[in-house]
Amino acid sequence: MADRDLVVRTAQGAVRGNQNDHHAVFLGVPYAAPPVGAGRFAAPLPHDPWEGVRNATEGGPTAPQAPRRLGALEMTPYFGPGWVRGPDYLTVNVWTPRTTRPGAPVMVFVHGGGFVAGSNRSPLYDGSRFARDGVVLVTVNYRLGIHGFLDLPGAPRNRGLLDVLQALRWVRENIAAFGGDPRNVTLFGQSAGATLTAAVLADPAAEGLITRAIVQSGNGRGAFTPEQAARVTAAAAVRLEVAPHADAFARITDERLVEIMPGLTGIDLRTAAAGDPLLGLSPFSLVLDRQPADAVTDGRGASVDLLLGTNAEEGHLYLAPFGTLGTSTTADVEATAALFRSDPARYVASFRRSRPGATGGELRSALIAEVLFVAGSRDLVDSHAAHPGSRTFRYEFVWRSSALGGELGAAHTVEMPFVFDVTDQPGLLGPDALLGTGTPPPELAARTHAAWVAFATTGDPGWAPYERGKEQIMRIGEERGAAPGRRPGPGPSAG
Repeated sequence: MADRDLVVRTAQGAVRGNQNDHHAVFLGVPYAAPPVGAGRFAAPLPHDPWEGVRNATEGGPTAPQAPRRLGALEMTPYFGPGWVRGPDYLTVNVWTPRTTRPGAPVMVFVHGGGFVAGSNRSPLYDGSRFARDGVVLVTVNYRLGIHGFLDLPGAPRNRGLLDVLQALRWVRENIAAFGGDPRNVTLFGQSAGATLTAAVLADPAAEGLITRAIVQSGNGRGAFTPEQAARVTAAAAVRLEVAPHADAFARITDERLVEIMPGLTGIDLRTAAAGDPLLGLSPFSLVLDRQPADAVTDGRGASVDLLLGTNAEEGHLYLAPFGTLGTSTTADVEATAALFRSDPARYVASFRRSRPGATGGELRSALIAEVLFVAGSRDLVDSHAAHPGSRTFRYEFVWRSSALGGELGAAHTVEMPFVFDVTDQPGLLGPDALLGTGTPPPELAARTHAAWVAFATTGDPGWAPYERGKEQIMRIGEERGAAPGRRPGPGPSAG
C-alpha cells in the first residue's frame, strides 16, 4: 500500500510523517532551537512552537562537518550524506510501529563518527526493523567538532553531550504521542555515540531520563582532560587568528570552522598525567575532570540496566583500509603505543607475550582496540557490575567481514548492520563495502537485532548477566556460543 500522511502533535507543534502497512516514520523533527550565531556555542534551548503542521516526510539538515573517508573502505552508509546545510539540524528521526499499543519500549540511538562526522540520515540507521518489532526508535543529531566539543572559555563544555540530554528530555515530553513509553527508554550508541552514552549513564543530569543503556564499542575512559582540550583550543584559535574565547569563535562562519577541523588532527595530546585516549585519530572528545567509568564506580547509573560490548578485531578498521595491516612493523606498533604509554616498548612486549605468533599489524590492531575501546569498556562494565542489584550484560561480536580481501574481519562498526537488521542494504555489500562479498548470515542479523529489542523491552538480552571475576561474555557470531536473543543452556562462552 502506498505511503499515507500521518499527523502527530508534539509539545512544540504538529508534525506530518509517512505511514505504510508496517510502520510510520517522522524525519527531521526538532528537539531544540537552531544553533545559530552565538547560540552555536551555548547550551541547547527548546525549539519555539510553530503553527500549522510541520512536514516531517524528508530528511533535514545535518551538523556542520567535513567530508569523511576511511581509505579504500566504502563507508557512506555509515557516515551518511555529510553536511546537509541548514540551521535547524538539532533534530530526531522517529520510527513507530504502525499498529502499536500505547506504551511501546523506546530506543534512542546516538551515532558515531569520531565526534566530527555522521548524522541520523545515515542509511545504516534505518529504524524500520525496530518499528516492525514493536519498538519506537529515535535517532539523534547533535553538534560535532568545534561546535559540539571544542572546550571554549565563555561556552559550556561538551555541547554535543548537552544536545543528547536535551533530546532525551524531548523524548520524555513527547514520545507518548508516538506510542512510546517515556518510562522505558533505552539509550544506545556506537563508537563516539557509545562514549556519549557512557557519559549520559554517569551524568547526574540524566537522572530519570533513561531506563537502560547499550554501549557498543565505546570508551568509559575516552574523555580528554581539560589540559589536553586546551591544546586543541589553542591550535584552533591560531589557525583562525582569533582569541580562544566563545565570543571570538561566534564571529566565524560555519564553513571556516569546518575547514580547519581536519588540520587539528594529530596534535600531541600527551601530558605528564595522561596519554591520548583517541591515539591521535580525533582532536575532539568529551572534556571531563572525571572519566565516566570512575563516576559509575561511585554509583552513578547503577540503577540503569547496561549492555556493553566490543568487536573482536576493532583495530582492523584503522589499518586494513589503508593497507597497513600487513605492513606494520614493531616500530609502528611502538609508535602507536607511545601515544598512550610512557613505556611503549615494555607495553608492546606484554602484548606480544599474550599473542605469540601475531604479526606487527595484528599487534598494532590489538593495541589500538585496547586503548580506544576494550580497556575503557572493561572498566565501565566492571564498575557497573560491582553495585548490588545492578543488571549488567557483556558481549563480543566476532563475525568476520570478507571486505578488503578478508582483512577487515570483525572490525569496528561491523556489528552495526546486524543490530539494525539491515544486512541486505546494497551499499553494505561488495569487496570494498563494510560487509564484504557474499551474503551475511541473515539468522545472525535476526538474532542480534532480537537481543537488542529484548534488552530494551525487558532488560534481558537472552544470556547470563555479567559478574566481576567470572567475566561471562556472549560471543555473538561464534558458532559454539549461545545464540543471542535466546536463553543459553550451559551459559555463554567465557572470555
